[in-house]
Amino acid sequence: MITPLTKSISVDFPMIMAPMFLVSNETMMVAAMNCGIAGCFPTLNFRKEGELENILAKLNEEKTKLKVKGTYGVNLIVQKTNPLYEKHLKVCVEKKVPFYISSLGSPKQVIEQAHSYGAKVFCDVTNMEHAQKCFDLGCDGFIAVGQGAGGHAGPYTLQVLIPALHNHFPNTPVIAAGGIATGAGMLSMLAIGAAGVSVGTRFIASTEATVSNEYKNAIVSSRMSDIVMTEKISGTPSTVINTPFAKKIGYKQNWLERLLSTNSRTKKLYKMWVQISGMKKLEAAIHPGNYNTLWIAGQSVELINDIVSCRVIIERMKKETEEAYRVLGTTLK
Repeated sequence: MITPLTKSISVDFPMIMAPMFLVSNETMMVAAMNCGIAGCFPTLNFRKEGELENILAKLNEEKTKLKVKGTYGVNLIVQKTNPLYEKHLKVCVEKKVPFYISSLGSPKQVIEQAHSYGAKVFCDVTNMEHAQKCFDLGCDGFIAVGQGAGGHAGPYTLQVLIPALHNHFPNTPVIAAGGIATGAGMLSMLAIGAAGVSVGTRFIASTEATVSNEYKNAIVSSRMSDIVMTEKISGTPSTVINTPFAKKIGYKQNWLERLLSTNSRTKKLYKMWVQISGMKKLEAAIHPGNYNTLWIAGQSVELINDIVSCRVIIERMKKETEEAYRVLGTTLK
C-alpha cells in the first residue's frame, strides 16, 4: 500500500504504533519495524540516565537488519513543563531519530533540529488553529487526534477534522488517530483523506506490552461507555477507563486547581506538579495488584476482544483492510 505516509517515512504499510506513556517499549518497537510499519514511543518512558541513549542505539542497529520497510520514531512533549524536553531532544538529534511526533506545545525547535539531518516531524493537532501554527513552522504532517483517542483526545470527530485538514493543507499528510482498531476503521480513514492511521489502545492488549494483566484484561472487557475524560492526570483532559479509583479522584479540577493552573505566576510550576503527580499514579497503576487503577485507554476498547502479539495485531489489520476494500468494492457494484 502506497500513501504519502509510506513515502514520507519509508514503511510498507501506512500505520503508526502510537506512542503510549509507560506502555510503549523496545520489544514493541522492534515488532512494529519488522512488520513494515512505524513504531513510536514517548521519550518520557525512559527517564533514567542513559536509558534513552541505550534504546535509540539498539533501535538504530535493529533498523539496519530489517528485511522490510519499517521504522521508528519518538514522541516529545514540548511543553515548558516537561523538564526533560531539551535534554531528550538533544539525545534524539545525536542519535538521528528517523521521525518525531510533537505534542502539547510549539514544535519549532523540534522541526528545526530534525530537519537539519533530514528527519520528519508530525505534530499532534486537535483543531485548525493548532494545525495552522504547525504548518507555518514547516511540519511534515499532522497527527489528527479526534474523539475517541486514548490519552489527550480531541473534541472533534475525525470524519470532520481529517477532511478539513486535507482541504486546508492539501499537500501535508494527515494521520488519523482515535478509535481505530480494525482494518475497516482504517479503510474508512483512508477514504476521507488520511494518509495513514495511528493505533494505540489496541496494542496495550498485546503480549509484548509490559503492563499488568489487569490493565490488559480491562482493555478487553471494557466498553466505549466505560471511557471518561479526566483533568486530574496532567491538567489537560485525558481519557481513562472509569475505574473506582478514577471516580474517587474525580474528573474536573476544583476552583483552586483551576486558579493555580491559569494564574501567570503559578501555572508553570503547578502544571509541572500535576503532571509529575499524575505520572506517579499512572506508573503505580500499571503494576500487578495495585488497587489504585488509573488506566489510560481510548474508546476503541469496544472493538478489542483478545490479547495477542503485536505481529498478529498488525497482520490482522492488514488482512482486514484488504477484506474491507474487497467487500466495499462488491457492495458498490
